[in-house]
Amino acid sequence: MSKPQEVTDADFEQEVLKSDLPVVVDFWAEWCGPCHQIAPILESLADEYDGKIKFVKVDTEENFETLSSYGVLSLPTLLLFKEGQPIERITGARPKGDLMRYLDKALA
Repeated sequence: MSKPQEVTDADFEQEVLKSDLPVVVDFWAEWCGPCHQIAPILESLADEYDGKIKFVKVDTEENFETLSSYGVLSLPTLLLFKEGQPIERITGARPKGDLMRYLDKALA
């Protein structure tokens, strides 16, 4: 089972910006209810898109540099990166089907 990997300010560039695969970055916090609501959906998607899209998590309580670099103001926020550039921003918990449409578009 593939799970989103924890990424920090220190390894964000290597794990996200230099990734050969598109990357979904989940900006979350322990206190965020909707973040916990969307977590199982992201784990499921990480399994379904294994080898096609990489899934990572950034704890916003500990990684202020990355948080501020991308102007994340609400949680959860998902940023979809392709070739080192953010191509899609999704704010708030969304149903799995909605997220799949964004992911499939990125792969097209």
